Amino acid sequence: FCPGCQALQPPAPRPDLFRLMDCDRSFRIDAQQLQRRFRSLQRAVHPDRFGQRPPKEQYYSEQHSSLINKAYQTLLNPLSRGLYLLELSGVEPAQETDCDADSEFLMEIMEINEKLAEPKNEDILEEIETLIKVKQEELTREVTAAFERDDLQQAKKLLAKMKYFANLEDKLKAKKIPS
Repeated sequence: FCPGCQALQPPAPRPDLFRLMDCDRSFRIDAQQLQRRFRSLQRAVHPDRFGQRPPKEQYYSEQHSSLINKAYQTLLNPLSRGLYLLELSGVEPAQETDCDADSEFLMEIMEINEKLAEPKNEDILEEIETLIKVKQEELTREVTAAFERDDLQQAKKLLAKMKYFANLEDKLKAKKIPS
């Protein structure tokens, strides 16, 4: 907002999402604090509050609201938060073709994919869901430790593994939706 006229201003071209959400630039975040900040910012700039304002301010309000949603979603999810931290540090995220993932890990992913390809079986789907959840929590702890030791290359490798599990999670959700 303009300090003088209180008119909403356009968002910065490439804002730091951590600063915007009033969080430390760290992999470890306080989800409750993040949610409070999200709600507070959305109350201040939500487009519904700008219906009677000039079109330019309405437009800025939509931009801010969209940016706040993006920041919240990015920082709330461990995978996107980790990838964003790598980006801020100038580290390229691992590509799907970077097969420096160990063969044991790739075999595990392949086995889960094969189970997911089988005809729908609730017990197997629940087993896979539990496995993915446990693996994601384990990887989140390892990524946290890697970022805290400032080992960005290790964080990058672990985030690549998290991506595989996020893809499996998406496949699992798609399979669970009643057709």
